[in-house]
Amino acid sequence: MASLFSRIIAGEIPCFKVAENDDFFAFLDINPLAKGHSLVVLKKEVDYIFDVDDELLSRMLPFAKELGLKIEKVVPCERIGLAVIGLEVPHCHIHLIPINGIHDIDFSRPKLQFSEAEMAEIAEAIRTA
Repeated sequence: MASLFSRIIAGEIPCFKVAENDDFFAFLDINPLAKGHSLVVLKKEVDYIFDVDDELLSRMLPFAKELGLKIEKVVPCERIGLAVIGLEVPHCHIHLIPINGIHDIDFSRPKLQFSEAEMAEIAEAIRTA
């Protein structure tokens, strides 16, 4: 059975896409810790980041870096925090989260709510940054 992220990549479940290439797909997190919180996902379905082959993994961080720099242009923040948790969805992904302090990347914090229109606007701003 396809993972939630594979279904998003396939277009079966809608998302607010911010970037894509042959190997990776990135979209806004629907339960964000901050405005612009995005997920970088492998198109190949691999559960655990340490099971990703080295060659593919070596290209994942530059893709995430390029996206993180775009997010920084759109969302005022001190830095873009990067987190790999890997428990909530069994499909390798990286969280990119605008942060101003260490506590901004605490996943136990309440999540933010944005309207569909706001999410679409944020995604468009990041794509065109």
